[in-house]
Amino acid sequence: QVQLVESGGGLVQAGGSLRLSCAASGRTFSNYAMGWFRQAPGKAREFVAAISSSGGITNYAESVKGRFTISRDNAKNTVSLQLNSLKPEDTADYYCCARYREYSTRTYSRRDDYPYWGQGTQVTVSS
Repeated sequence: QVQLVESGGGLVQAGGSLRLSCAASGRTFSNYAMGWFRQAPGKAREFVAAISSSGGITNYAESVKGRFTISRDNAKNTVSLQLNSLKPEDTADYYCCARYREYSTRTYSRRDDYPYWGQGTQVTVSS
């Protein structure tokens, strides 16, 4: 089992920034590919960003490319999501997720790829 705990959400004005963090425990973190998804009220959970277990490969949804950055620190068992140039449409609950990697450079962008999820952290962007 992998336990994931997100933090860093909050209320921010449009154009502002936030940094979300996810602390992992329970297994060897460096063996797990990580991802971030988000879910706005009344909408399906959608892919935001992913990072390979090695940290060398990243993948982003088109809607956040150039504004969000995913990173990981395998020594600290954490994955982060830097959110810049925030827009009201970025308002959602953000979820960290993990899956055991097939190989160190693989990323995953489907919700069903991930068996382990955190409880989410809320991000609200005001206009």
